[in-house]
Formats: sequence, structure tokens, C-alpha cells
Amino acid sequence: MRKVIILSLLVVGCAAVEPAATTADTTTSTTSTSSTSTTTSTTTTTAPSTTTTLASPVFTSSIRDVDAERLAHSWTSDCPVTPDEVVEVEVTHWGFDGQTHEGAIVVARSEGENIAATFEILFDIGYPIESVIPIGDLPPGVEDDDPDYNNTSGLHCRRATGSSRWSDHARGLAIDINPLLNPFITPRTLWPANSERYLDRTLGEPGMITAGDPVVEAFSAHGWYWGGYWESIKDYQHFSTTNR
Repeated sequence: MRKVIILSLLVVGCAAVEPAATTADTTTSTTSTSSTSTTTSTTTTTAPSTTTTLASPVFTSSIRDVDAERLAHSWTSDCPVTPDEVVEVEVTHWGFDGQTHEGAIVVARSEGENIAATFEILFDIGYPIESVIPIGDLPPGVEDDDPDYNNTSGLHCRRATGSSRWSDHARGLAIDINPLLNPFITPRTLWPANSERYLDRTLGEPGMITAGDPVVEAFSAHGWYWGGYWESIKDYQHFSTTNR
């Protein structure tokens, strides 16, 4: 009887140490009166991965009427246009931070749709603009007070620099784009004051405008001329319908 018991124990012991044949989702158990061996495996389920596609930034624009109150100090009663002869064009534009921003520019009513279409091209090519804020929304005189002035704007009832005649800005027929990067230059004038670095038009920095580039072509396609082509002076920021 003792021999039988010993044999039984040996059999059980062998069963306890023999490797169990398992798969990833199988549980094997062996049990006897003298010992128990249990091997358990756990199946882990991973949820299917999902991909979220973010919508690409889109250009939007709108054109709205303005009045004297909205134009604030950008318009005066002796201005060569009346408030109902200009409109505010709201546009989406790229900033130097790589993000999209909303801006607004005041131009002649006759040019509202052309400017909306032009800014759409600038958006599509990824051209960065520091800011697009109507002159009337800025502190009076900031253009001259800030040597790093770089705002893009249209209507401004002022005289042409160095002249007694009205600027085309006073008629909503001119726009200045990123002035700091695209300065106004005469033999005696550099504006903005801190734009000396950008006298070198070969720098190729974002926001600079050069002959024949997509910015010049976008304005040209809608009947606007670039001041960078002028000979006696250079106004790299300036676009107008009259080439003045």
C-alpha cells in the first residue's frame, strides 16, 4: 500500500512541474489531493485606433458700410471722400506666428471686392501680415510715433508725403502692407524709422515684397500698382489704383 502511495505522489509531482501547453487565451489547471498547479494567462484587448482630421484654415471675407463714427480720426470732414464712398473689408490673414487672424481694411467702395479677392490670394499663398487694423482703431499718430510700425491699412485722410496734394490713402485707393519690412525711401526719408535693415531687398525674409513676387502679382491682377517699381523714390509697402 505504501508503494502505491509513493507512485501516486510521483505521478502528481511530475504533473505539477511539467510545462503546461497554453495559448494566449487558454487557462490550464491540474489538481490532486496532495498539490495544485494553476497557470493563467490574460488576454488584453486593444481598442482600434482612431484618427481625427482637423479642418484646414479657410479664408473668409465680408464687406460692410461705415460711417464717420466708425472711421474715427482716419477721416475728416475735408477728406476727398465721404464715409458712404468707402467700405470696411473684413479678411482672414496669416500672421508671423503661423496662425490665422481676422483683420479689416477700409478702401473705396469701388475696390471692396477687388481687395477681398486680393487678400484671398495672399491667404492662399501663406503670405504673413503683422496686423490689418483700420487707422481709426489705432492711437492717433502711432505711425510716426512708433519706429517699428508695421500695421497694414488703407484709408487715411492725409496729404501725400512731402506734398500738399491728397494722398491716394485719403480716397481709399491705396494700401500699405507690412511697412516695417517694406519701407518708404527717398534721398532724405526712411519710414518707418527702424526699417534700415530692410533696405537690403535681397534678405528674402517672410513678409518682404519684391519685384514680380506673388504679392505684387496678386494686386496687379486686380488693377493695383506697386510702389516698388517707382524710380525716383521707392515705396515697397505701397499699392494703389493710380500708381501714385
